[in-house]
Amino acid sequence: MSNGKILWVDDEIELLKPHILFLKNKEYEVTTCNNGYDAVEMVASTPFDLVILDEMMPGMTGLETLPRIKDAKPNLPVVMVTKSEEESIMDKAIGSKIADYIIKPVNPNQVLLSVKKNIHRRQLVSQQSTADYRAEFGKIAVSLGDARSFDEWCNIYRKLINWEIELTDSDDSSIKEILEYQKNEANVEFGKFIKRNYATWINSRDKSAPTMSHTLMRDKIFPVVDNSSKTTLILIDNFRYDQWRCIGGMLSDWYDTANEELYCSILPTATQYARNAIFAGLTPLSIDKLMPNRWLNDNEEGGKNLYEEEFFRRLLQSSGHGTLNATFDKLVRPEAGRKLIDNIQHIYDADFSIIVYNFLDILSHARTETEIIRELTDSEASFRSLTASWFEHSELFTLLKMLAQKGHTVIITSDHGTIRVDNPIKIVGDRDTSSNLRYKTGRSLNGYNPKAVYEVTKPEEVQLPRGNISSTYVFATSRDFFVYSNNANQFTRYYRETFQHGGISMEEMMVPYIVLKPKK
Repeated sequence: MSNGKILWVDDEIELLKPHILFLKNKEYEVTTCNNGYDAVEMVASTPFDLVILDEMMPGMTGLETLPRIKDAKPNLPVVMVTKSEEESIMDKAIGSKIADYIIKPVNPNQVLLSVKKNIHRRQLVSQQSTADYRAEFGKIAVSLGDARSFDEWCNIYRKLINWEIELTDSDDSSIKEILEYQKNEANVEFGKFIKRNYATWINSRDKSAPTMSHTLMRDKIFPVVDNSSKTTLILIDNFRYDQWRCIGGMLSDWYDTANEELYCSILPTATQYARNAIFAGLTPLSIDKLMPNRWLNDNEEGGKNLYEEEFFRRLLQSSGHGTLNATFDKLVRPEAGRKLIDNIQHIYDADFSIIVYNFLDILSHARTETEIIRELTDSEASFRSLTASWFEHSELFTLLKMLAQKGHTVIITSDHGTIRVDNPIKIVGDRDTSSNLRYKTGRSLNGYNPKAVYEVTKPEEVQLPRGNISSTYVFATSRDFFVYSNNANQFTRYYRETFQHGGISMEEMMVPYIVLKPKK
């Protein structure tokens, strides 16, 4: 079986017989050609895995042949062989998207290295990544039992996401299953960790607790604003760390990453609670007490996030930032991004701008409700890919480039993440029970196993308001989701493998916080 098919194009091909024989001995099929015209025809009619192309040929040069090969087969890797290392020649070759280049005199091992790098790169990287993860599996397993702080859990989560991304292209299904198992195991242990520590954190008034939704402005955002002439905060709903990893590289031409960390979303990890807490700088219970006419409980009719800007303006005053020229824009529909760009001057003029971007929340819900979106995002990897594709062609990407040109420091964060759920657990509640699949609040919650959930019988102890005097909260952990006994099968079929939020998982609670500084 051949290792790959190579076309070698050189007007002095006879002199290269030793090199060609060397490749054939390595089980490559090598076809030769001595001019660019024939090379273009051969590429168009024959499937090759790689072209080795001489830069200096009479008639049509290698640089002239290269774009014609690319026109015929855009994804075919071409290795340029050249006598010259002149910068202008290399710029032209690289600009025409060569895969690699070799400087004459040609060395057989140099050729083999380039061939392997371009034909077998994915296979070799996959094999090495698989071996590396197998070696680290045990270390991660030990760290699950040893983690004692939120920062240590963040390190575990980052490692798991790094491996998930690293192994995306791996053909080894068994290693992916092992990684998924370990990630699920980590979420089970993380749920236990949250049960032990959450009440202490949410009531803490010192640095012993991690930064949480209601302290994010005070701990992280205002210090950046105080040290920057222009700051824009972009809050992307439902935005996870793995999604940041997929889009962050696209911004490297415009920004340097000054800070990249994770903060802890409050519970429930839902917009009504977490985002209001961010902009108010208060826990949900405090918002309800101080501004009862601005807080709606789950069982009350009406919009639950109608007063974010009012909360933000109040926080500016109470934090000593009342003199800032600040703007607040909330983009609920995709077309609102274009409208904002057309009227961007108010953001340029402001000291501190906030832009709430809801598209990923829309995408998550569309995945649940639309069959074609569900098929396009049937795994974590495909959901990341769809996120990257959206971002690359989005108004948000355009907006970020414009802000970089104006010298704005940009903060990108979210209010919570999402998790792909697959395990239904039954619960019983009355008709006023909240509808969220990852948490329930109401008067008569029962029928569940208390060990399988995080049960809060006294909401004020975790800074949550009561819908009525006997309300309790129950949170799903790991990849569980709540279903009612009378329609359990229907709910399970509809919601299994969908992305949900509101409960306890690394994906929902470990929220990316990134500070970007524009490149000079």
